[in-house]
Amino acid sequence: MDLQGRRVLITAGGGGIGLAMAHVFSKAGASVFVTDINESALRILKSELPQVHAVTADAGTEADVVRSVKQAVEALGGLDILINNAGIAGPTGPVEDITLAEWENTLRINITGQFLYVQNALPHLRKGTHPAIVNLSSAAGRLGFAGRTPYSASKWAVIGFTRSLANELGPDGIRVNAICPGAVDGPRIQQVISAKAKMLGKPHAEVEDTYKAQSAMHTMVTAQDIANQALFVCSDLALNISGQALAVDGHTEKLF
Repeated sequence: MDLQGRRVLITAGGGGIGLAMAHVFSKAGASVFVTDINESALRILKSELPQVHAVTADAGTEADVVRSVKQAVEALGGLDILINNAGIAGPTGPVEDITLAEWENTLRINITGQFLYVQNALPHLRKGTHPAIVNLSSAAGRLGFAGRTPYSASKWAVIGFTRSLANELGPDGIRVNAICPGAVDGPRIQQVISAKAKMLGKPHAEVEDTYKAQSAMHTMVTAQDIANQALFVCSDLALNISGQALAVDGHTEKLF
């Protein structure tokens, strides 16, 4: 897929899914600007992809969002694609044990951050070429997830936000889609599994096997899988795909 000349802003692009996206979009010829809260991760990214622009920013802090969008537009000369990838796992535990601060912080990053980036990027996207927005949701955004209520609630909100935006922005020629990953292999899912194992009083390996068994393919997906889907929905091959919550989860119908 050729995205030569397209200008892309990826939030939380310093590692995991975001880093994989930075690689695939760069390889496809796009000019890429990445934000991340982790400065050391951005240094590693720059060593791998020196052509990518990168700044630190907290997706849930309005001043950081305003600044980073302005920096992206100045560096790239405009904006065609926004990928709202930033998100946190949030707490794992019974709902009565979750604090209000944990709840609010999860929603601040996972859904308010997306709202802020869309709001600030829109004036530039409207001037872009075949503009597109991709919001990262989750399998937990379409299925209930015991012990993970803040995360699941925030990811359900992402799908509602995405479909509403698709209706609102479609007349402007802006496509908006959500991607719903299943369990993505990597450090974050291992932390979630450890917390769930502690909550249930079970061995880590047993809970990890259960997570894999959630998928009909009995495997976790990879960051590369998600990046490839994002590349497709932002490409000219998907000019009439909008308002969708696209599952990349090996066919997951129940979350443990």
